[in-house]
Amino acid sequence: MTSPTIELYKVSAKIVYFGKLLKEVIAEELDGDITYLEDPADFKSYLDNQSLLTVPDIVLIEVDENPLCFDQVTYIKKNPLLQGLIIVLLGVKEDKTWRRRALELRVNDYYTYPFPYEDFCERLSFLVKFKLIKPKLMDIAQHAEVEYKIPIAKRLFDVLASGFALLCLSPLFIIVAILIKLESKGKIVYKSKRVGAGYKIFDFYKFRSMRSDADKMLASMASLNQYANSEENKDNKSAFVKFKNDPRITKVGSFLRKTSIDELPQLINVLIGDMSLVGNRPLPLYEAEQLTTNEWSTRFLGPAGLTGLWQISKRGQDDMSERERKELDNYYASNYSILMDMKIILKTIPALIQKENV
Repeated sequence: MTSPTIELYKVSAKIVYFGKLLKEVIAEELDGDITYLEDPADFKSYLDNQSLLTVPDIVLIEVDENPLCFDQVTYIKKNPLLQGLIIVLLGVKEDKTWRRRALELRVNDYYTYPFPYEDFCERLSFLVKFKLIKPKLMDIAQHAEVEYKIPIAKRLFDVLASGFALLCLSPLFIIVAILIKLESKGKIVYKSKRVGAGYKIFDFYKFRSMRSDADKMLASMASLNQYANSEENKDNKSAFVKFKNDPRITKVGSFLRKTSIDELPQLINVLIGDMSLVGNRPLPLYEAEQLTTNEWSTRFLGPAGLTGLWQISKRGQDDMSERERKELDNYYASNYSILMDMKIILKTIPALIQKENV
């Protein structure tokens, strides 16, 4: 009687594994070019002796019983030669503090044992392939912009409507600017990079509704993310970021958000052609980078918009899952029309007053 053959999961990559708690388990399940290290001195020495031709593709680092774990990640991040190294952390016990720290350091993934090895290996293979083929968003934009052109009728309507709205709302803009300036220091209009139609990157305008140090607080608030805490994102990974009762929001900002007045400066984006009145919301770069798969990249084949299907359906509601939002984006990109735009605009006004501060 022959013994059954154990099929190892194959990852076509050069891997360095640091740790000892899961070493034997990984060695039994994973097949590939793997170097195992347990001594922190050996780990640093190994990395220091790499060249452009020998640098590994992936480094797996255990978190448990490894007080130097995050120092090791920081060391890798600061080394110019190792900038493209894929970093995945492995833990034996779940620890929110460790996971939050990993998020702050922007590691590629974090797994807590036990986990499905097939999924784990598929994830590693994907990260390697994505590293090899992932173009910069600017490069994607240069290619995709050729394929996407806003319809003439839609663009004409956007210019006329946004120009008229800016003219009529100019007194309100002045009042809001004064209130923002009186409550807190900082710029009146918040400007950030967003990704719109065809992966085009542009400056996105909003009235500032948060404290001036809001961006620095983001990493420490991962557990409050509405999408990361959903059933489909139990590992706290999400393409979208949205917080309930965001502690970074000022008192004036809270009012601006509840009435959606903070969004009005985007009429400038519409007027100059970065956005349309109706479309899919433009995303921050870190969110757009996670939506480059065939399944979800369809959303970028439609216009970026001031309002859209998401805003008039379940905006701010707990039962709006991340998948639902992405499906709505894809649907609009594939089916948008002037008639649909008019229906969305008419339904947008009742949706402006939100029940939740998100």
